[in-house]
Amino acid sequence: MVESIARVRHIRVTPQKARRVVALIKGKQAQEALAILKFAQQSASEPIYKLVASAMANAQVKADRDGEYLDEQDLYVANAYVDEGTTLKRFQPRAQGRAFQIKKRTSHITVVLSTPAAAPAAASDSNKKASK
Repeated sequence: MVESIARVRHIRVTPQKARRVVALIKGKQAQEALAILKFAQQSASEPIYKLVASAMANAQVKADRDGEYLDEQDLYVANAYVDEGTTLKRFQPRAQGRAFQIKKRTSHITVVLSTPAAAPAAASDSNKKASK
């Protein structure tokens, strides 16, 4: 079983908007997730697309290092989440000398790709056969 993690920090997308895009790809196969993100209209889809592609490359490097065979068709998005990053506080001038605060929010996005565990699946199949 190969598991790879990719993170991007301090990305200038609000966490609320990024979570909408991440919800589209959770549990999907990695290639399918890339296709969904490629055609999603939200602005957060571009950095998340790059992040999933990076996680796929990380999985390939990890499998090569361990001497395992990895088919990219087996990878799926095991977990993906968005945490709130730092908030940049800016001020905009308003009428009568007042100042209006603008909060420019950032996100920390994490994507975990994994291959299905072969051993537990085989064990569950043998348990089904034994129970018959």
